Amino acid sequence: MFAPCFLAAFSLLAQQADSQQTGLQALDHQDYSQAEQVFSKLVEANPKDYASLFYLALAETGLKREADAIAHYKQVLDLKPGLYEAELNLGILDVRNEHPADAIPLLRDAAKQRPNQGRPERYLGDALLATGDLSGAEEAYKAAIGADPKLAAAELGLGQALLRQGKFSDALPHYQQAATLDSALKSYLLEIALALSKANRIDDSIALLQEFPTDPGAREELGRLYLASNRPANAVTQFEAAVILSPTAANQLALATAYLRNNQPDAAAPILERALASNPKDYDLRMAVGRIYRDKHQYQEAAAQFLAAAQIKPDSVEAWNEAVNPLVLTNQYSQALTALDKVHNLNADTAGDFYYRAMVLDKLHEVKPALGAYQKFLAMSDGKYPDQEFIARQRSKILEREASR
Repeated sequence: MFAPCFLAAFSLLAQQADSQQTGLQALDHQDYSQAEQVFSKLVEANPKDYASLFYLALAETGLKREADAIAHYKQVLDLKPGLYEAELNLGILDVRNEHPADAIPLLRDAAKQRPNQGRPERYLGDALLATGDLSGAEEAYKAAIGADPKLAAAELGLGQALLRQGKFSDALPHYQQAATLDSALKSYLLEIALALSKANRIDDSIALLQEFPTDPGAREELGRLYLASNRPANAVTQFEAAVILSPTAANQLALATAYLRNNQPDAAAPILERALASNPKDYDLRMAVGRIYRDKHQYQEAAAQFLAAAQIKPDSVEAWNEAVNPLVLTNQYSQALTALDKVHNLNADTAGDFYYRAMVLDKLHEVKPALGAYQKFLAMSDGKYPDQEFIARQRSKILEREASR
């Protein structure tokens, strides 16, 4: 006959085994709340039960209580140093929670224990990438792919490690392989497309961006690249699609810019005018609308837009200078002189500014000031404007005679 104390101990062990089995079944069914309750009680009963601590951490991870899971995985490793599953899971959580340096030694040891497993090398690569060890990450990802050629995340990570080292040609096939293995990773092709764009590899970037016809950001970037490579008709097509997909003010302004570059000012005008009605204090819009009116020879309207832009940004030499020509052409001489004075006060006079000043003063019969402005223009022009220089010399001779009377 068994002693009562033995029977009690046996009964307790049986209960613990039953509880653990219940908890494991809950984990299998992803019932993390029940699993957490079961393993919490087992750990409370025996704080050194590292198996129950491990399963408790699993349940807490499923419940998104990752800080608690990290603490319990650390307890597991204190009780059972080097336990592969705990090292791997804790390393993964450290990477997710932006503690990659803490993850590295755990994942290195896990990778050594299971050299034929891709996961520890993949997450080691993630940790090294996050700490800036690009060559180390590259090697880890290569090892992960060697162990598991279908590990899409490792292909992506390898592509990212190579890209950050400036190895664009080496990186691209790994981004593409990642997308082939897991369609959810296809969007990362946009990442390398933008990097190629910044590296001035425009055609390579365009080829990737064309794979995202329903992405407004990709369409907008395609439009920008076509504009940068002097293909405005293609840019119009892309920005028109971007506006349909996402009719933001930025996309509409980009479309208007493409229309202008493609010699379609009439198409650009209503877009810019609508935008301007919503944003009357937008300097860039005022300047864009002003240039449309200028190019359509509507000088009165152009001058009004450039002057409005100059009021928004009074230190803009460009706005004051743009205003001068349409003001002169519409005989608004006083306002033209005011604009030229603003340029002068900003210490930005050009030869052209002095020519316009001379013309205006000449029209107003201000003989000596006009003569002085013509002379400054001739001193600065240095043969760059032969037609205007001819006129300036002729007018200077006439004004000199008038001034000497």
